Amino acid sequence: MTDLSDLPPVWSGRGVPAWPGVPLLVALALWAYAMRHTDVSRLDDYGLVSALHPAFWAGLAVLTTGFWFTVRDARRPAAWSAAYVLGLLVMERATQAVLYPTPLYAWGWKHEAVIDHLLTAGGLQTAEQVGDMAVYDQWPGFFAAQAALQRLLGVDSVAMYMAWWPLVSSLMLLLPLLLIYRTFTEDRRLIWTAVWLFYVANWVGQDYFSPQSVAYALHVGVLAVVLRRFGRSAVRRGRSRQAVWTVVLTVLIVTIIISHQLTPGMLVVCLLALCLSRRYRDWVPLVTTVVIFLAWCLTAALPFLSAAMPDMIRSIGDVGANVETGYGATPTGTGAIATSWAARLLSGSVLLLAAVGVLRQRVLRHRAWPLLLVAAAPLPMFAASSYGSEMIFRVLLFMLPGAAFFAAAALLPKVRTLAADAAAQEAGNRQSATRQSATRQSGGPSKARRWGIGTWVPLAALLGGTLAFVPAYSGKDRINYFPPQEVALVRQLFEQAPDGSLVVAANRNYPDAYASYGSVDHYWFLDDARSHVDEIVRHPAATLARDMAGVERPGRAYFLLTQGQLANSEMNGQLDKAQLDRIRRSVAASPRFRLVAENSAGSLYVLNQSEGAER
Repeated sequence: MTDLSDLPPVWSGRGVPAWPGVPLLVALALWAYAMRHTDVSRLDDYGLVSALHPAFWAGLAVLTTGFWFTVRDARRPAAWSAAYVLGLLVMERATQAVLYPTPLYAWGWKHEAVIDHLLTAGGLQTAEQVGDMAVYDQWPGFFAAQAALQRLLGVDSVAMYMAWWPLVSSLMLLLPLLLIYRTFTEDRRLIWTAVWLFYVANWVGQDYFSPQSVAYALHVGVLAVVLRRFGRSAVRRGRSRQAVWTVVLTVLIVTIIISHQLTPGMLVVCLLALCLSRRYRDWVPLVTTVVIFLAWCLTAALPFLSAAMPDMIRSIGDVGANVETGYGATPTGTGAIATSWAARLLSGSVLLLAAVGVLRQRVLRHRAWPLLLVAAAPLPMFAASSYGSEMIFRVLLFMLPGAAFFAAAALLPKVRTLAADAAAQEAGNRQSATRQSATRQSGGPSKARRWGIGTWVPLAALLGGTLAFVPAYSGKDRINYFPPQEVALVRQLFEQAPDGSLVVAANRNYPDAYASYGSVDHYWFLDDARSHVDEIVRHPAATLARDMAGVERPGRAYFLLTQGQLANSEMNGQLDKAQLDRIRRSVAASPRFRLVAENSAGSLYVLNQSEGAER
């Protein structure tokens, strides 16, 4: 692959070897200061954005500027670019783990409950035993691995480390990304700028403690192996090694398939797209993936697929389901809308830059054609299924490795062909003495050349995207953060709830919402039809008491209303604070309910049982 044309040095002088470390150290110092002076006890609708100390934003700007001037200088070792990317990951993915005393995301807590249940039950279970939660036992790879890790580390729960999982899963992506980009260029400026843009644009939030975080990293790893070891030239150089790489691929593919439902489908379309290129007509990776995928679907995953297949078939072609809004799905409030637009603009900008890179870099478009195919391959999945209205985000995520590469190419000078490089080198040898003499007489490269539009416009784009990542990624932390008081309240509930109990809540956005799911049932009334929700708002205590009356002893029926439920309901356009407060006051005033526990994060009530029951 050809390299980018040389850029003039940005700084010169005796201090050149040391200067790249200065912005990096300053940025990390500002980040550390911001961590000590940021208060997350009261988040508003802007999430972490408005809570962060101004030093954080200054540090991020310094880090981005230092990276840009470092990566542009051809004399700098790649280690400096790597150090800046690692600094970016710390500031992006470790900030929440440092600031929040408890792990984020209700879904992360749900996965912790699945692992705890797997350890308690001692094996996989069926739908007859655990209902809808049996789907996790049909794709158990991630959970079984985490259960083994929990025992190996000797910790009581994976909650001890799952707050740091976004940083861990992001680091897992670094090596395969580098391998993919090095397949198409040796220019470290393009490689590291693409890596930076990938991390900046990866705001979708699938890096949390989840099966898809690992499956996605393995997906990128499979693409790296295929692109580097299964191309036509690679096969010619070492056919005897293909068997070894096929074994490696098989292990990666099996791990993906037994861990997550969607990622194998994305992998199939990407490998199929590669087969459209003459350089990657080796069908072994694709056939291996399809065979193992079908084998798993027709055996271990068959119970879930048999029940879900009619809905999956009906959703094919329903593109509107990916963009529809309505009750329970419409962000409300200035903060929620602003962060939503920040995410859209960030993704749109990266995709637009990628399109510019494709059009502008003719040589790169030809040489990296397979990577362009990989970037475009997930698009048909947009029409295949709504995936719970999340397919649009997953498509963006799987397009990102290729899109980031071409977006980086748009920020850097044009690629030259090998013939042009040879001609330039020959002409450069003839004119070397003349240039050196002119440089000495003028005192160095002209300021216009050093500080022109090619420096500042790309830097502005890079800086804007890096800063936009924060609201896109952390703008909904009011929903995703559960204070220690909320965690304590929920744990108090499950410590006392007998087997066969029922927990009623507005929605599932609270920690440990799925704790003891093998023995305790859950009912979230905002999942019901709007007519029933309206009835609960009109007559809260009476309607809820009727809904909860079917619990048989020794089970009890509990009503839980917490800070996380309120934030989720308000910011997603369901019930507002006044309506939920009315429900809580009605339950509190009703003789049918008794207060069990209460703190600043919520309240817990139990339904009084029928005549003769313990009161």
